[in-house]
Amino acid sequence: MPTKRTTPHRRAIALMSLGHSCVDIYQGAVAALVPFFVSERAYSYAAASGVVLAASLLSSVVQPLFGALTDRWAMPWLLPVSTLVGGAGVALSGVTGSYALTLVVVAVSGIGVAAYHPESARVARLASRGSHTAMSWFSLGGNIGFAAAPLAVAAVIATGGLRASPLLAVPAVAGAALCAATLRVLRAPGAATGPARASRGGGRRDDWPSFLRLSGAIMCRSIVFVGLSAFLSLYVRERVGGGEPAGTAALFVLYVGGAAGTVAGGGLAARYGRIPVVQWSYALTVLAVAGVVLVPGPALYLCVALASAGLYVPFSLHITLGQDYLPRRVGTASGVTLGLTVSVGGLASPLIGGLADATTLRTALAPLIALPALGWLLLRPLHEPTLPEALTGHPHPTEAEAPERA
Repeated sequence: MPTKRTTPHRRAIALMSLGHSCVDIYQGAVAALVPFFVSERAYSYAAASGVVLAASLLSSVVQPLFGALTDRWAMPWLLPVSTLVGGAGVALSGVTGSYALTLVVVAVSGIGVAAYHPESARVARLASRGSHTAMSWFSLGGNIGFAAAPLAVAAVIATGGLRASPLLAVPAVAGAALCAATLRVLRAPGAATGPARASRGGGRRDDWPSFLRLSGAIMCRSIVFVGLSAFLSLYVRERVGGGEPAGTAALFVLYVGGAAGTVAGGGLAARYGRIPVVQWSYALTVLAVAGVVLVPGPALYLCVALASAGLYVPFSLHITLGQDYLPRRVGTASGVTLGLTVSVGGLASPLIGGLADATTLRTALAPLIALPALGWLLLRPLHEPTLPEALTGHPHPTEAEAPERA
């Protein structure tokens, strides 16, 4: 039976999930804009992938910095501010007059997204009270944002062209309002954990070797996901035909399958444990990505859906595992697992684009098959960390208890 004490935490997770979706629209929007840059501005594959790189490069550099700062000081004000910055960059990307200015504004958007994730993950973990399921709902919000991005971009840009991109600022305004509402809920008298409280590890030591292995695996996953995000739409047009609608549909399948996979990940982890679920997900991804590259015709969409599930089932589990491997540096762990390692995929996209220009898109995507296999090898020695007692005030709560506290 819910109590007044637990209600604010559930409400906070719901609001944070919605706010997360508004922010991550801008991560998905950059990749969704690539086909329009190619068609309207005649960008080459390499130039278009440079836009993805610009959104990721500064984000990769500053994300650990924001994580380290949140380990020292709680900065809940970053949530609404970073949401607005992330939206402003994408909104301006279609109205800039040069390639260089386009790179600058999408880089600014990347910085906004980078500032949001470490603090939001810290606040969400406290509000979740250690529940894998609650964290999967928080992560689901981001994945819904990814899934909505190609639809939002297509609706706006296909109607008004790139000059209509300022309309893409609307989710940022909504997201900032949701972030402000979340902070009000967590400061309410009925909330036992305010946004300024942070876990200090409960006396546990940081396990850097395990964390670095996990981070390496996430980097492999990131390169695969960003590579597919940036080029899947163009690739499906070549392989299946059907023009722009076929490519947009494939990108939507990639993102919406990820949303379903994220929710499934929390439930599977509660039953089987995080490490086995993450390992099997990477194994599935190897086969699914091979199908995307090699399977002809409409069956390619099924392979995209399976790849999406394999890439996203472990998504929220990456975050909580990283936080539990570094219980004294939760902000840093969040910045790396939710930000830096994810942004690294954008750094590889110009290599994929350059190889595609020199050969074919199919040839350029083929190396992605090997990366989840490498991630699986990195994950094999990992153990299941215990949940920090300082997170909930109770020693190692079970998943059955955690949702009631969330």
